[in-house]
Amino acid sequence: MIAKIKYLRNKKGISQEKLANALGDISQQSINKYENHKIEPDIQMLIKLADYFDTSVDFLIGHTNIEQTIDSLTEYHLTEKEISLVDSFRKMTPHQQDCIKELLLSFTEENQQSL
Repeated sequence: MIAKIKYLRNKKGISQEKLANALGDISQQSINKYENHKIEPDIQMLIKLADYFDTSVDFLIGHTNIEQTIDSLTEYHLTEKEISLVDSFRKMTPHQQDCIKELLLSFTEENQQSL
């Protein structure tokens, strides 16, 4: 879990101090201690961290590898083809996912322009 806080912070490109300021009621030193295995955040801080990074407490504590929170899939009624695409997408590296996202956006923009 500790490595995930540092990972998410680095991914967002922010310092420990900026994270501490954004969360409020916590010091940069506490963030440092979380990342260096000296203390563990309490449940309220885990929730604040998860909300700030738009992830789940389960991801922070290592119970899932799914970084982003996702809406309930039941409302989407995915087809087998869509489920297969989602499964494949989740197995990609973040860079590959970004490439796919850009490709999909370009198709969407092309469709919008042809209307």
